[in-house]
Amino acid sequence: MSLRLRSILAAALSTMLAVAVLGSAVDVLVARHLHHGLDKTLRTRAVEVAQLAASAPALVTQPGALDAPVGSTQAMVEVVDRRDRIVSRSLSLGGRVLPRAIASEAIASGRGRYRTIDFGGDRLRVYSAPLADVAGGGAVLVAASTADVTDTVRTVRALTLLAALVAAAIGGAAVALLMRGALRPLVRLDRAAAEIGRSGDARRRLPEPQRRDEVGRLAATLNAMLEGLEHAREAERRFLADASHELRTPLTALRGNVAHLARYGASPALVADLESDAERLAQLADDLLALSREEAAPPPAEDVALDELAGAAAAQDVHVHAEPVSVRGDRAALERALRNLVENARRHGRGTITITVDRRDGVARLSVEDEGPGIPPADRERVFERFYGEGSGLGLAIVRATAERHGGRVYADGARVTIEFVRKASESLGDPPQE
Repeated sequence: MSLRLRSILAAALSTMLAVAVLGSAVDVLVARHLHHGLDKTLRTRAVEVAQLAASAPALVTQPGALDAPVGSTQAMVEVVDRRDRIVSRSLSLGGRVLPRAIASEAIASGRGRYRTIDFGGDRLRVYSAPLADVAGGGAVLVAASTADVTDTVRTVRALTLLAALVAAAIGGAAVALLMRGALRPLVRLDRAAAEIGRSGDARRRLPEPQRRDEVGRLAATLNAMLEGLEHAREAERRFLADASHELRTPLTALRGNVAHLARYGASPALVADLESDAERLAQLADDLLALSREEAAPPPAEDVALDELAGAAAAQDVHVHAEPVSVRGDRAALERALRNLVENARRHGRGTITITVDRRDGVARLSVEDEGPGIPPADRERVFERFYGEGSGLGLAIVRATAERHGGRVYADGARVTIEFVRKASESLGDPPQE
């Protein structure tokens, strides 16, 4: 089922249910009100007959004196004495007699009572009340058919059902009209997305509706995603082009040296060049593989002591100043990142290299600094791009990928390059890593 059809059915069913619940409540209230009104009418008529029997007993026995309308029918009235003998009765009873047990209950209890009985194929509501001694005692019975109440309740129920069906139809039609306008932009987005999928052109964009509702925000979000995909694809193209360029240079030199070797034979210088070219190719392949794995690796989940990593990297030209700090990390990846930073300082810096590990404000830092002039301000961001600089051009790019995978960042400040772990670091190896 489509979204539109599901919405229409949901609106119709909910509307029908709401009207049905409301109609049921109205039905109960109407039925209670009608029954209460009928009971009140019967009691009032019984009081009138009792007063008549007390004030003018002779009038009670006159034909038609006890007849009175109740709704669309005549009330059935019967007066009996204390011995259950009929004193008078209304003409509406005809040849029928109300049950004597009802009168006996009223006389015995001395209080009025309501009963509902089946009487001659009809359902009656009967009120029985005792007569005062001044009226000779006995009881008065007043009965009326409940047919009018039943018919009215049935009519209310039928109208409720009809109203529920009409309301459901109106609600479904209203939702259908609303959904038609609301889904039209989604249909256009679907067609445009299908066309982009068929063409594979991430430079294309989805049509954005003028309104700024959920559909408009969805279109804007999808276009932002397409823009990100376009940038990612462009970065991938540049990466492939740069990788091809970096591979072409040693391969060209290697082919030339092999051709020279085939024509003139080997020489120590030629063998050294071959070894250098092969080493460069191997290093480039290793760096490409390391960068690929770093960008696709899951978040790290082991405790790594940064001070131990720094101590392991100490050498004649490398000094270490390290506090006991541990982070949640990948030991092998952090060792490679530190090794790349030290190698970069040896290649481009001068003097003694210093590795510093500290923790400030709950943030761990691993820094490598040399005594050279440092990285120019204009290049402090570009040095972390792929294939920037000498060698394979991937050393600092791998460091940035490692820092980002560890939830941190890497930045250069003069001759100092720092990996900053934004996640909270433990104060010592014995402390649990903090998230």
